[in-house]
Amino acid sequence: MIPYLENPFVVGRYVAPEYFCDRIEETNMLMQHIINGRDVALVSPRRMGKSGLIEHVFLQSPIREQYYTFYIDIYGTNSFAEFVYLLGKSIYEQLKPKPTIWKEKFFQVVRSLQVGVQFDPISGTPNLNLQFGDIQTPDITLDEIFEYIELADKRCVIAFDEFQQISTYTDDKSVEAKLRTKIQHCKNAQFIYSGSKRHLMTQMFFSSTKPFYQSAASMGLDAIPLEAYTSFVQDKFAERGKAISPDVIEAVYHKYDGTSWFIQMMMNEIFATTAPNETYTIHRLDETSQHLIGRQDMAYRELMEHIPTKQKQVLLAIAKAGVAQAITSGNFIKTYKLPSPSSVQAAVKGLLEEDLITQENGCYRVYDYFFGEWLKGRY
Repeated sequence: MIPYLENPFVVGRYVAPEYFCDRIEETNMLMQHIINGRDVALVSPRRMGKSGLIEHVFLQSPIREQYYTFYIDIYGTNSFAEFVYLLGKSIYEQLKPKPTIWKEKFFQVVRSLQVGVQFDPISGTPNLNLQFGDIQTPDITLDEIFEYIELADKRCVIAFDEFQQISTYTDDKSVEAKLRTKIQHCKNAQFIYSGSKRHLMTQMFFSSTKPFYQSAASMGLDAIPLEAYTSFVQDKFAERGKAISPDVIEAVYHKYDGTSWFIQMMMNEIFATTAPNETYTIHRLDETSQHLIGRQDMAYRELMEHIPTKQKQVLLAIAKAGVAQAITSGNFIKTYKLPSPSSVQAAVKGLLEEDLITQENGCYRVYDYFFGEWLKGRY
């Protein structure tokens, strides 16, 4: 049963196909890769909708009926041990609601995680109360997890979101090689490697010196076409007795360069401020935008307090430029009164590592469009 949501513009999570816009071609392509036994490297900027696409594909009947599917976001991990912890915990928790005999074998096979098992005193059902510190021997636990996957009574599809994160681990420099070896010998699963940092993903899958070299089909994710998004938005407004002018949708789409999350967030706010039987028109857009960004004022102030001074200077320059090019050039440095080119380079490295800015084709912008607008309005 598809849930009914009063505000149909869902932000930050996948709910149901009813609230998922377009991606018909991408859905079919990813499904075909899975059905034909290909691992996939799915690369696009963050918040373009990769995780939503993966979850949408997992709900399609050919995949839902023939595979066990697992989605694992490793963005917040910083070590091999954390990766193994999250992998084991996620597989068990996503299996738990499913009535399968395979689930019952989890602790028999993944023996190193038995320390985290607690039993419900009434039903006797095992619950995994796993803590990060319980991972004492990540290599052994990883071996057991892959042994368990091989025992599944259906093929598995495992999606790692922000997969490039494994290249940053410092506790074990051989993580890529270890994981590639396990995956290469795994006969009962296919893998989706989703990533947002193009340069890292490119190195991992297209450099002949890397373990994952040419191990997966490459797939990108561009912005949803404006026409498709316009139709989707107008239909959702109409279904709930409201209306929106097409020029509003176009303005929002171009303002955020077609980036799904930011468009959805703005449409959520626009829908919320539109009364029944009312048509939202373009003259209200600036006020709505300022109201939405204003609600983040305290969080953005707090964030700015923790950014080093030189990084802050470069961040403000990029925000004012909108899209910044040649940021170490004399002209850019003079225009925004920045320190030396070497200082700018060091600041940019720190800002990229903290995901405060993003870079593509030699151009830089503030990653969070709302934060960028807030910076331009405040400084």
